Amino acid sequence: MPMEDQLLGRALPHSPEAEQAVLGSMLIDADCIKDVMEKLQAEDFYLQQNRDIFETIYSMFIYSKPVDGVTVAGEMEKAGTANENTRSYLLQLMEVTPTSANVMEYVRMVREKSLMRSVAAAAADITAEVQKGVGSAQGMLELAEQKIFDIRRGRSGQGMTPINLVLQTVMDHLAEISARGGELPGLPTGFAGLDQLINGLGKSHLVILAARPGVGKTTMALNIALHVAKNNKKTVAIFSLEMPKEELATRLIASEGLVENERLARGNLRESDWEKIGQAASVISQTDIRVDDNAMLTVAEMNAKCRRLDNLGLVVIDYLQLMNGADNQDNKGENRQNEVSKMSRMLKIMAKDLNVPVLCLSQLSRANEKRTGDKRPMLSDLRDSGAIEQDADVVMFLYQDKEEAQESGRSDVVECNVEKNRHGGTGRVLLKWMPQFYTFNSVEERYEELEE
Repeated sequence: MPMEDQLLGRALPHSPEAEQAVLGSMLIDADCIKDVMEKLQAEDFYLQQNRDIFETIYSMFIYSKPVDGVTVAGEMEKAGTANENTRSYLLQLMEVTPTSANVMEYVRMVREKSLMRSVAAAAADITAEVQKGVGSAQGMLELAEQKIFDIRRGRSGQGMTPINLVLQTVMDHLAEISARGGELPGLPTGFAGLDQLINGLGKSHLVILAARPGVGKTTMALNIALHVAKNNKKTVAIFSLEMPKEELATRLIASEGLVENERLARGNLRESDWEKIGQAASVISQTDIRVDDNAMLTVAEMNAKCRRLDNLGLVVIDYLQLMNGADNQDNKGENRQNEVSKMSRMLKIMAKDLNVPVLCLSQLSRANEKRTGDKRPMLSDLRDSGAIEQDADVVMFLYQDKEEAQESGRSDVVECNVEKNRHGGTGRVLLKWMPQFYTFNSVEERYEELEE
């Protein structure tokens, strides 16, 4: 019997008794409402009447209105969600729930049934898509993974969210960052001046770090990744499309242990070097950094791999122009600029889905080198696509005028120019570059604001 017929032929999993017990507990004991709100959403209730009551209680609780049978009935009548049986039904809910002591057990039961319904609906959708016979098997697999991932994240896509429910999430977030006493809202990069400027790496933000070859963009990305893994105890996923994972690990050792890369490359190591290497390896081994050096990965495949990681804090991709499109067979006649544009959009969607910052490295065109006067990179210099600057939340450029650096005696200083910041200001931060150790350090905590 087809899944669609099963869904139409009988009621989906639900427990009317558990739904009623949850609502009754909220009506007789306002103290338990907050605990319930942290676990359930309106769509977790199968019966529409129960869903309407939950949404009403939720809205009243947000605005600190007293919650009981009479007040809830009044609010529902104002909103037009009440009927002739509403008041008697609310009274019934309070009568069948003598105590709220077991409310969280009832919440668990409601949530369990809701998850089962979401899985059944996802299975039906996947079956329907397969039966259409359109698209590739890889595309169907990605669709299936996305639907299951959405359920795990509590976003089954069953309907639109009322704004009053969104407001509560916003209020909770504001209260959380206010309680931190001025701490960064995003993940610290390890560079004080840069963090001051961009407020750290924000959740769901797509951050582009671009530079001409040999200016240190991979080094800076690895410095940030190691800082997040060490100091924030987060899992960091690194997709290295150009560099083998062994070389990447070697660079991490050089950076953490301050061992000269030439000595590591040649094996010309002193006893003191081995001590530094051992200490660095010990520190790095205690972090949760995952590395994938498959040069043929697509954005969809990266997304799928990241979904399976617990405690994910940051995704690093090195670099955008080496990535493949969603399906190579479908992109044979497509020019590279359009393909990169699609991938940059998919990266932003990936950051939003995973709710973590995605730091993606990018190449620059040679346009800045051909300009007279100031050769600092501009957004228009991003290689292959103007869509990158549109999709990114933050765009940063690494730049060093080698002639000017030699004349000033500051050959170890590189500028990090924040040219776009959707959630803050722009500016320049000076960094001390030590290429022999594959590492950057902060020169100063202050930054220079860019002129409009």
